[in-house]
Amino acid sequence: MAKKTDRPYRDHDEDFINRLKEPEFAYEYLKAALEENDMPEVFMDALSHVAKAKGVRQIATQTKLNRENLYKLLSKGGNPTLSSLYSILDALGLKLSLEPKKKAI
Repeated sequence: MAKKTDRPYRDHDEDFINRLKEPEFAYEYLKAALEENDMPEVFMDALSHVAKAKGVRQIATQTKLNRENLYKLLSKGGNPTLSSLYSILDALGLKLSLEPKKKAI
């Protein structure tokens, strides 16, 4: 029987976390979370994944937010203020923008 470390492929979660560290992939992941689901919880869950991949400690330092509070903001039911959300996105190299809704024809 092969050991876990002998597998010729990576563990899905490990690969996903490594991909989330790539700025372009993280951007596309967050963008898809906003576009596909129109639910704030889905976006916040995606933002939490990206923040954890980058490192919550590093983001806390950059945003000057308490690390424990940052975990709470990014948890299910977390409700960050707009200024906290801006700070987190800025630490991830992203910004918030708006666009008009597409009308159904």
